[in-house]
Amino acid sequence: MSRSLFAPSSTLFRCLAATAAFVLAVLLTVPSATAREMNKAGVFDYFVLSLSWSPTYCDSEDGADDRQQCSPGKRFAFVVHGLWPQYEQGWPESCATSETWVPQSIIDDMLPIMPSKRLIIHEWKKHGTCVGVSMADYFRATKILFQKIRVPARYLSPTQPVMTTPEQLVTDFVKTNVNLNADMISVQCGNARDRARLSELRICLDRRGNFSQCGANEDRQCRAKTLVMPPVR
Repeated sequence: MSRSLFAPSSTLFRCLAATAAFVLAVLLTVPSATAREMNKAGVFDYFVLSLSWSPTYCDSEDGADDRQQCSPGKRFAFVVHGLWPQYEQGWPESCATSETWVPQSIIDDMLPIMPSKRLIIHEWKKHGTCVGVSMADYFRATKILFQKIRVPARYLSPTQPVMTTPEQLVTDFVKTNVNLNADMISVQCGNARDRARLSELRICLDRRGNFSQCGANEDRQCRAKTLVMPPVR
């Protein structure tokens, strides 16, 4: 049987001492979306791990009033927007669940990488409910997959604006992450064609948590000639 990203809660984690990393093992028996019922929990083709560039959000009108994420000294760079189950085209959302309340303990555990209580709750209700695992396992997997990504040094905590291009940003991540290719990444910056701020970097993974080619959902990407990444603060 195939090994995948999730396992029963009692055996969910084992620590690899050599790398101090957590690994999830699972036996996923739910069929892929080729035979799907729409919005049935656990039925999907691949994941998108969406990483927001926090300084772009913090420079926006919404971010100006967000003390939790954007007050001086927070110094967030890439943060998790969400872990999204995807069909090859389209995606499930807001699947039926009995877990409707997100405990404060989970919120506190996620805030260092996902610094918004409102976002954490929203991501569970819209996306996490469709993965087909418990709330606790969904957020554990989100943390593990975020830890899997190696962010290139120039994007870790820049104190000055970073000027780059969508292509160079992808190249930097490909060079820094083994087995990650350009067709596994989607850069989002809105509709500007000349100069734009980075909003999100989306990384595609298969159901086992391995880097994987993106589907049609990620075809629309940033086309700006110059990509601006505001500094952390």
